[in-house]
Amino acid sequence: MPAVTGVLETCLYFDDLERGARFYEDLLGFRRLESDARFCALSIADRHVLILFKRGGTLEPIALPGGIIPPHDGRGHLHLAFSIAAAELPAWEKHLAAKGIAIESKVSWPRGGWSLYFRDPEQHLVELVTPGCWPIY
Repeated sequence: MPAVTGVLETCLYFDDLERGARFYEDLLGFRRLESDARFCALSIADRHVLILFKRGGTLEPIALPGGIIPPHDGRGHLHLAFSIAAAELPAWEKHLAAKGIAIESKVSWPRGGWSLYFRDPEQHLVELVTPGCWPIY
């Protein structure tokens, strides 16, 4: 079988796309790669891409010079997790508090890792997780 080498993109959907983009840029320091009225692509550690889409903005195929992007959309409160260094957990707690972001939950995992959970402006559940959560992380 051919190998998959990782997850490159993760997507969330927003009613207010610019508000969502500013949240991830300001709170987590993600750098904007490209954007228009339909989407905003953000760099995560210069290795991964978080794509924020305008909810309902990609219900029809998108024709590009190189091919067609099939339609897609999403609803509901989705979840995603970002890895952080264990030593930076207290700094993240202070940073979230300073930005007025309520930590909804803090979990100590049996393997020794920690997770902080909070919500973005669309109420998606965002997790910051240290090593020790999964057997592979």
